[in-house]
Order: sequence, then C-alpha cells, then structure tokens
Amino acid sequence: MDLVTVALQGGVASLASYLAAHVLLCLVPAFFIAGALSALMPQASITRYLGPDAPRWVAYPAAAGAGSLLAVCSCTVQPLFAGIYSKGAGLGPAITFLFFAPAANILALSYTGVALGAEIAIARIVLALSFGIGIGMIMAMIFRRSEAARQGDARAFAGDGRVPPRTLLFLGTLVALLIAGTLKVDLLSATLWQHSIAWPEAASAQALLDRWVPANAATGAEGLSLQGVALIALLGLIGAAAWRGLGLIDNGVNRLTVPALALTVLTLAFAALGLRATVAGIDLTVSGRTLAVPLLCAALLPQVRRFEAWDMQQWLWETWRFVRMIFPLLVVGVFLVGVIRVFIQPEWIRAVAGSNTVAANLAGVVFGVFMYFPTLVEVPIAKMFLSLGMHPGPLIAYLMADPELSLQSILITSAIIGKLKAWTYVALVALFSTLAGLAYGAWVDGTPALTLILVVGGFVTTLVVALNFIESRRASC
Repeated sequence: MDLVTVALQGGVASLASYLAAHVLLCLVPAFFIAGALSALMPQASITRYLGPDAPRWVAYPAAAGAGSLLAVCSCTVQPLFAGIYSKGAGLGPAITFLFFAPAANILALSYTGVALGAEIAIARIVLALSFGIGIGMIMAMIFRRSEAARQGDARAFAGDGRVPPRTLLFLGTLVALLIAGTLKVDLLSATLWQHSIAWPEAASAQALLDRWVPANAATGAEGLSLQGVALIALLGLIGAAAWRGLGLIDNGVNRLTVPALALTVLTLAFAALGLRATVAGIDLTVSGRTLAVPLLCAALLPQVRRFEAWDMQQWLWETWRFVRMIFPLLVVGVFLVGVIRVFIQPEWIRAVAGSNTVAANLAGVVFGVFMYFPTLVEVPIAKMFLSLGMHPGPLIAYLMADPELSLQSILITSAIIGKLKAWTYVALVALFSTLAGLAYGAWVDGTPALTLILVVGGFVTTLVVALNFIESRRASC
C-alpha cells in the first residue's frame, strides 16, 4: 500500500509541477498559433506545392512546412496523409509530411525547447528536417515506377494560395508572443523592477508545498511554488469558461467567450511575472518578459478587427479543438510519467542507454515504437530519461522515433500505401533515428561537425546507391 501511495504522489507531483510551468508561456500561445494556422491559412497555399510535377526544391520544403503547422501524433496525421496522397501528391513529399508533422510541429518544438533546452530543440528540428526530406526522397526513388502509374492530375493542387498580409501579421504576433514567453535572452530576463510584499505566512505555505510536492533534481521532479498554485487555479477557471466560451464559438460569441480570453491573457501575464516566497513575504520581479507578454497580447486586439467575425470564430474553435484533443492526453501522460519515475532506477537507464552506442540508440528507437505516447507526451518522458542518466544521443533517437512510429500507425500506413512501402518507411525511420542519435551523441561527445557531416553524408550516399541498384535489378527481372 505504501508503494501505491508513493506512486500516486509521484504522479500528482509531476502533474502539479507540469501545470504550474510548462503549459503556460509555451503551450498556450502555441495552441493559438496552431488554431490560426488551421483556420486562417488558405488550403491551396499548403497543398498546391506537393503535386508530382512540383520541383523537388519546392515540394519537399513545402511538405515539411505544412507538417510543421499541425500539432498531431503519428495516428492523427494519417487521415491528412491519406488525403494528400489520394489527391495526387507525390510519394516523397507525402512521406516527408507524414514524418515531419509529428516530429517537428510548432507545439513539439516549442515544448522541447522549454523542457529540454534550446540545443536539443534545434537538433530535433535540424535532424527531423534533413532526415524527413531524405526519407521522402529515398522512398520516391525506390518506388518511382509504381508511383508513376498512380500519380494523377496535379491540377488538384491548383489555386491562388496567396496568404493575406493581415494573416501573416497576425501569425507573426502570435509567434512573437510565444518567443517572448520562452526565449532565454538578457533582453527578456533582465530585471526592471523589484518589490517585496510583507506576508509572514509565505514561507510556511511554501514549506508545506515542498512537503506535498518535493523537488528532486535527480529524478527531474520540479516541485510546486505558490505562484504555481495560483496558475493552476487560473487554468481551471480558463477551462471552465472556455468549455462553452470557445467550445460553442462556432455558434457565435457568447457570454463566456470574453471571460475565457481575458483569463488567458491574465494567466500569461501572471506567469511572466517573477514571484518568489521568502522568509519576510513575497518578492515580485518585473522583467522584460513581464512587459513583452501583455503588450503582445494587447497588439492582437486591433488586428482581430481586421478579420471577418466568422474567421475569428473559426480560429478560436480550432484552438479549442487542439486543446480538447491534446491537453487531456498530456495530463494523463504526465501523471503516468510521475508514477513510472518512482519505479525506474537511474542505474537502469545508465546501463541501457547511458552511452552513445549503436545498441543504446536502437534501444531508444525500440522503446519509442512499443511504448508509444500521444503527441508531446514524449517530451516529459524524454526529460525524465535525461534526468535519470540517458545519454543525449539515445535521447534524440527516442525523440525521433516515438512521434513517428507506433504499432497502430504502421497498420494504418500499410492500408494507405501498401505493406511493402509501409515497412520500407518503418525501416528507414528506425535506421535514420538511430543514425540521428549516433550523430548527435558523437557531436555532444566532442566529434568535429565536419567529420560527422562527411560520415553521415557518405552513409546516406551509399544507402541511396545500394537501394537504387536493388530497385533497378528488381525492375529488370
């Protein structure tokens, strides 16, 4: 019974620290960005460049760009993949889209940067972009003859596709809000003003929270602050107001819409405020971030008036759809992370994946496939592994494989493009995820970047030549 109690306490502690920190200045703006991209971007601007006749230098970056707009997991992306593939998209760009959307969408990257650091987030996007395009090109090359018979009329992707300037400005402001809340630079973190508020009970209240939700750097447990408690309460109020205020926005603005949005702005502004409990009371700190976040929120208001009311309703509804689809899974996943963390011993992780070996990186890939987590939940799992001693190389291999492959998504992909193509894709993802982990791990361990580029480039070139030879031999039989 004691073990069950400790495990439940670990889950509650993990969830409490998560709700008090990571979902605010990172995920909240990112949800609104994802909603704006889904509701305001013209469909033709995304799909017209993926057709079989589009130049490679246009089609593959466009596929990766379209994937980056969607906060989806390997299962959720399947209907989108099936749609563009059946309408005539080339196999290569479609595969790049299938790979890139779960691995490096805006939510995944922003959350990775906050939870694991900018270095791992940059490595994730660079490796996902290069290997996603590479896998797509290899798939297109291997199956070029069978694809030639399938490709239909590229006119299905025709259209204007121009993005209105007001949409670009609106999206730019939302992205600036996300950056202002998460970027660690002196301009944003510099202290502008400090003030102390006398509250003798603050220290005892914080000590009580420390006993309930203790911090433990060895296992990645972050603890809970007084500010965190207030933020959790604000999130609860947002959820209560948004359930109807945003959930029913497609029927028009209702009496809960404005309170839900006002609470969101208040929560972001409060999260950007420095607040620390001391023996004497509460220390308040105003930084550049404290000013930038509410100012950027205010900058959105005049821009909203430049759109049709229906466009803004769709934006808010799409945002709420993403929240409703992803956030409950995140809550469950983070709670389970806290429970699992109680049972995992650091020496186990260090023994299996504590060094940058082929076996360690393969272990990261295999774990990502068979212990599949919903989108974004792989990030707190990865943070737990990192705190328990996993080498950054196998960690990257896990982050590359987990969003891409699951047993259910493999079966769905097989139904869409056929078993041979699907299992070839699975093999390439596993291979390149392992290679990504080995390359990043070697770079962390001090291997020169030029050496890594030459080795990885030589390996990929050899693989392409070998696959091309095998395909030529098979076609001649």
